[in-house]
Amino acid sequence: MTVTKADLVEHVAETCEISREDSFSLVADFLEVIKASLEKGDPVKLTGFGTFTVRDKGARPGRNPRTGELVEIAPRRVVTFKMGNFLKDYVQDPS
Repeated sequence: MTVTKADLVEHVAETCEISREDSFSLVADFLEVIKASLEKGDPVKLTGFGTFTVRDKGARPGRNPRTGELVEIAPRRVVTFKMGNFLKDYVQDPS
C-alpha cells in the first residue's frame, strides 16, 4: 500500500480532530521544513524513524542500454535515508 500526502492529511485530521484545511497546512509546512533543510545540506533526523541526508555523487561513466554507447553521467546531489533502530526493529518483526 502506498501512503500519499492526501492519506497523511486525512490521518492527521482524524487523529488530531482538526479540519482537513488545518491538517493540510500542517503536513505541507512539515514537508517544507524537511525540503528546506535538505536543500541547505543539513541532515533531517526524526528520532526513532531515521535520518535523511544529502550526498554528492561525482560524475561517472555509464552506458546507454539501447545503443551500448558510453556516456558520462553528470554529478548530482541525492537524498539518502538511514532507518533508525526502532523502525528497523519494527520492519524486521512488525508483530
